[in-house]
Parts: sequence; C-alpha cells; structure tokens
Amino acid sequence: MLEGKRIVLGVTGGIAAYKACELTRLFKKAGAEVRVVMTENAAKFVAPLTFETLSGNQVNTDSFERAWEIGHIALAKWAELMVIAPATANVMAKISAGVCDDLLTTTVMAMPCPVLIAPAMNCVMWRSAANQANVETLRRRGFFFSGPETGSLACGDADVGRMAEPAEIAACAEDVLNPKRDFEGLTVLVTAGPTREMIDPVRFLSNRSTGRMGYAIAEAAERRGAKVVLVSGPVALPVPAGVQLVPVVSTQDMFKAVTENAKTADVVIQAAAPADFTPESVSSQKIKKTGADMAVRLVPTPDIAKTLGENKRPGQILVAFAAETENALENARGKRTRKNADLIVVNDVTRPGAGFAGDTNIVSILSENEETEYPVMSKRAVAGVILDNVQRVLVCRSRRS
Repeated sequence: MLEGKRIVLGVTGGIAAYKACELTRLFKKAGAEVRVVMTENAAKFVAPLTFETLSGNQVNTDSFERAWEIGHIALAKWAELMVIAPATANVMAKISAGVCDDLLTTTVMAMPCPVLIAPAMNCVMWRSAANQANVETLRRRGFFFSGPETGSLACGDADVGRMAEPAEIAACAEDVLNPKRDFEGLTVLVTAGPTREMIDPVRFLSNRSTGRMGYAIAEAAERRGAKVVLVSGPVALPVPAGVQLVPVVSTQDMFKAVTENAKTADVVIQAAAPADFTPESVSSQKIKKTGADMAVRLVPTPDIAKTLGENKRPGQILVAFAAETENALENARGKRTRKNADLIVVNDVTRPGAGFAGDTNIVSILSENEETEYPVMSKRAVAGVILDNVQRVLVCRSRRS
C-alpha cells in the first residue's frame, strides 16, 4: 500500500531515534521513497550516514545548506506524507506554537500533506499539562498520532511514553495515505472506559478498564467516515479528533446516555466495562474507619447491552464485548445470544498481551455463523479488525435486502 509513495521522515533528538532506522527500512521495503530530515540533536544519537544508506537519499539537516531549491519548500512540494518519529515534547511544542527554527519545523509548517506524529518521551513529560495541551492542539488541527505506548522507558520507568514500534507506525502511515471511507453516512455509537459506583463522597467501586480499546475504535470509525458519538467513563485519554464525547461517571449515567444516543445510531459498539453492581445506598458523608467490620450491600446495575439488544431497530448492528478469565469462547457464545448481539468481541484478560491497561489485545470475534481468533496486535489494529467485521455484516444485509 506504500508502493511509490513519497514520505518525508523527520527524526528528532531522542533515544528512540535508533528505531527510526528500522522505520526507514520498512518504508523502503514497502516500496516508498523516503527522504529524511534530522534535527541537530537527532544527529547526536544516529549519524546521518545511517539514514542516507537506508533511504538511498541525502539526509537533510541544515536550513541554510546551499542548494538550487529552498529545502523545506522543495520537501513540502515533494511529499505525500510526513512522519515525525520520534517526536519529542520540544518539537511538538514548537509545531503547536508555529515556531520554525530549524529545517524540520519549517518543513512541517510548509507541509500541505498529512503529518503523522509518533511521540516518545518520559511518562511525566507526556502527562504534563503543557504537553497534553500541545497534543490536543495538534489533534484539532488534523495531525495524526501513532502512540505513545506503554513499556520500558530509557529512564528505567515502565509507563506510557515509549515510541510506537516501527511496524505499528508504518501500518498507521498506510491508513493515513490510503484511508477507508466505508462508514460514510453512518452514525457509530461507541462506549469506553470504566464506570464508578460511589460508596461515599470519596470512595467508589470500579475496575481496571482504561478506555484504550473503545477510544481506538472511536478514532478508527471517525477516520473511516462515520459520525462518531463516544460515551466514556472516567479515563485519562485525549478525545479523538472529530469525535463527539459524552462523558459519564456511573453505570446509570452510561445507561441513560447510551439508550438515548442509540436511537439514531446505525452501529453500537459496547466496548466499555460498566460495573455490574452498585451500592444499595450511598453515604452522604465519608465513612469513618472505626475498626469494626463493614458490609456494603450491592444491587445489580442496568444491563446496557441487553437493553440495547432488546430494543435494536431493524438494520441496527450491536457489537458487545466479553472480558473473560475462563471458558472465554463458551461464555461469549452464551452472552452473544442473551444480549441479541450481532457480533461479540471476546478476550481472556489473563493472557499476556491481552486485557486492561496495555497497548495490545488478543481477541476472538464471534458472529452467528463464524468464530475467528486473531493474534496479538495493537489495539489500533484490533479496532480496524472489529470495524472490518461490522462492514461485512453491513454488506451481507444490503445484499439480502
């Protein structure tokens, strides 16, 4: 899908710069033509000669290098896509503010084509208010993002901030250059994240869901042309560009928001992990620790997926999720029938690479007549697989009608 594509790869000064070498190789292997722009600090991590050898083109580093063409303008006219990997907090701040003080930032400013950013930095830097504001600004302006992922960082922490793997960035580049628009004209309702059931003003019951799977689905559906409504419990994730967010806290809140928005949705994807139980009563004051045993009586919460299945409109598609710890497929089959779901996405959260808080997942997707198990893949890739399965159901129904 990258055959003959013209890609400018921007490399900034971070320890992850060595991964950009593999990314260059993957682009070339896929048939793309690559020209590399490096910052002065990037050249301290990886020699420009390395990228010249891998790309087969001279590396651009100096805005004032004597040439017949103006460097950043020539690159901007030539490129079909610019990828910045790794992208440091510093360079994202410059791009957000419109600062052009080197060849890379001036090239970005002149780019009429899409720009894909792969951030890499310490977890504290990634979460900082200034950096998150810059990321949100860039998303609103139409920049694409790949990562960051959670994993081992150069500082020794194991947290968010790790640059996405080169294969993941290359796959994202393919999506940007060859976007599917097969959901145009459709409204997709996605739920994501956990819910919180209050015990008293400071305590609540919840679960380990981070919302990453649901947010990946919402972002993918929007890229494929859908109008996306995202009903989300409390998470620490940026809202995907172009997606309408409906924030909720409790399962009752989610039930109300989902049933209301489902009235106009063509596809409902129930990726959230709402609580199954809630305290029968909520204390108006903080419950004090007295040393005595305390019991909290729980009562069931509304079954959102079941209600959606019972009230499905003709032609509406419902996708449910099942996070299991044993007998995953057997339990998912029963749940698909009980919820009247068209598809159910099941994963065994005890398997390495699957479950909550990670960047990858391992799922099986069950329909009425088919069960397909997929290998471990990024949640972004899983989102694409889920939407592909939804699209197949849509096509089959249109043929029958």
